[in-house]
Amino acid sequence: MARDTGFPVADAGDDFARQRRRAEYARLIAWLRREPDDVNDILPFEDVVRALGRIGEHRLGLQIIEVSSIVGSVDRTDDFDRRFRPTSARLRNRWERLAAARRRGEAMPPISVYRVGDLHFVQDGHHRVSIACSQGDRTIDAYVTEIVTKVSAEGITRHSDLLRKDHYRIFLTRVPLHGPAREAVRVSDPWDYAELSQMVEAWGFRLMQDLGEFLTREDVAKRWFDDEFVPVVQMVRAAGMLASRTDAEAYLWVAHERYRLVRRHEWNDEIIDRLRRRAPR
Repeated sequence: MARDTGFPVADAGDDFARQRRRAEYARLIAWLRREPDDVNDILPFEDVVRALGRIGEHRLGLQIIEVSSIVGSVDRTDDFDRRFRPTSARLRNRWERLAAARRRGEAMPPISVYRVGDLHFVQDGHHRVSIACSQGDRTIDAYVTEIVTKVSAEGITRHSDLLRKDHYRIFLTRVPLHGPAREAVRVSDPWDYAELSQMVEAWGFRLMQDLGEFLTREDVAKRWFDDEFVPVVQMVRAAGMLASRTDAEAYLWVAHERYRLVRRHEWNDEIIDRLRRRAPR
């Protein structure tokens, strides 16, 4: 927390200047460390919700929330960085006026936020959040509206994470897995979800041809996971292959290589042995 000299207006001006310097230092440090360009960017609410798939919302009323959980904004993504430090001197007048009022002991009204998982996005009260951050506050009063999404917000730290979430959401639309099966199919490269979707749909088409009946996407997803994915992954793990990759990444690799080797959609010990000799170490 900044020092209090007893002169609220002067202290507020010092606070703003200090936060502006910290914002610039953070940009410089990120550049020197060659960190991703978006590491200090505030997260845009609409982009996050679009990637996760909005289902609904409900008001939770007035709550006390952690300041550290506020990571984004509805419409002020260019005015503040990830830690709500001002990114422009044009915010000075309003920022200092509110900061001085707080230093005089005046009550600050609650902010308004959207909650997505454990993350909060400011709808109203950006300056108040920025001032709270500058003063080292751990909590802040907020009117909270919770957004329900199809895909969890867990793991989102930068804007670039939204591409992976978006592809995962589309994958679940095409391959509607549920429960443990849903959690078991994860890949690191977002584009792998698109490839996996096509693979599952092709597998389901061949199954329907063999059965001579139509299956829903839910039926195909469940049967693919139980009859194809789980047995194949078990064979791969038993053979000691691709230990550094997720189960879904391992499945993708062996499925591609199997067809390249034998041009058939079947599994047996001979094929697994041939794949084991080709697997990257």
